[in-house]
Amino acid sequence: MDEKKAVLPSLLDNDFYKFTMQHAVIKRFPYAKARYQFINRGKHEFPKDFANKLREAVDHMARLRLDYKEKEYLKATCPYLDPTYLDFLQGYRYDPSEVHIEQLGNDVKVSIEGYWYRTILWEVPIMSLICELFYLETAQLRQPDELVVETVENKINLYKELGVKFAEFGTRRRHSYEVHDLVVKTLHDKGMGTFIGTSNVYLAMKYNVKPIGTHAHEWFMFHAAKYGFKMANSMGLEHWVDVYRGDLGIALTDTYTTEVFFEQFDKKFAKLFDGVRHDSGDPLEFGDKTIRHYKKLGIDPLTKTIIFSDGLNYEKVERIVHHCKGKIGLSFGIGTDLTNDVGLKPMNIVLKMTEAQPENANWTGVVKLSDEPKKHTGAEEDIDLAIKLLHVKTP
Repeated sequence: MDEKKAVLPSLLDNDFYKFTMQHAVIKRFPYAKARYQFINRGKHEFPKDFANKLREAVDHMARLRLDYKEKEYLKATCPYLDPTYLDFLQGYRYDPSEVHIEQLGNDVKVSIEGYWYRTILWEVPIMSLICELFYLETAQLRQPDELVVETVENKINLYKELGVKFAEFGTRRRHSYEVHDLVVKTLHDKGMGTFIGTSNVYLAMKYNVKPIGTHAHEWFMFHAAKYGFKMANSMGLEHWVDVYRGDLGIALTDTYTTEVFFEQFDKKFAKLFDGVRHDSGDPLEFGDKTIRHYKKLGIDPLTKTIIFSDGLNYEKVERIVHHCKGKIGLSFGIGTDLTNDVGLKPMNIVLKMTEAQPENANWTGVVKLSDEPKKHTGAEEDIDLAIKLLHVKTP
């Protein structure tokens, strides 16, 4: 890999849930369109000519293709992905014309538009490219490889002592592909027994570990555009079950707040899904709320799992374990703290779906009502409407 450029090694250098959602979108919503916007939460100041560097990296992605070995890997590892989808993915090429990039002073704007089944793959790799390019173009030097490895090994030992299982979820805000590869190699070599897999499909294949993921917020955000806010969670879950028939059974809870989610996560869904994922708000409150919900439905919480994945580090994981252990199954998806702990400040950026156009419908603004109010995304009027229709309690 050329150190002066950010280049992705494979079409599979992406989070697993992007492919599982793409497969479901092709089956259920092949005519839907989507728009995405880059959000610079950390107010990072981008150097001169950054947009041109990013444009070059995005244009280079058009060369990526699924090779025979990668296709065979997906066929063997993910039997729930239809052969027709794998054939489609083999012919898929990123189309850089779907991505618009501009720079005004120190501010960079990125927007994406096109058929949802195509544009769904852009988010994670573009975020990872923005991070990698930012450190390159601002000439920030990371720690040497041996120190990166030592840091990861120390974390592995801490998690082993704590007796927890965790996956690596750090593609989107990694320091660089080079660091990400080093981290997963170290986790594979030293972490067996506590390290259970990675969200990055290419690295899962490279190191023969499990690719982990189900769906993201955009799955439910689109369902609101098509069916309305009140039906978004239930229809999103219903369609997921229709496609995967019991596989990939972890449900994301906080697209419209966990409170609203649990109102629709009835006994049917609670039994069909293996567990839920926490991605915003207080994790201990979420744990208590989830345990109460399963008990109320007559389901033993110890037969279910919570995957915690919100900005985790060791201290946060330790707190969750001490509070929840022995009450419900626990697993952890640790991202930036693994892939961007190299002596530099991690970036705080997101790239979110902002509008969707279901088949034979108009463009509709979509929102995410996080359990952390400051993390709401979408137009203010759409956020206000969702809060009103869903009777969301605001602080």
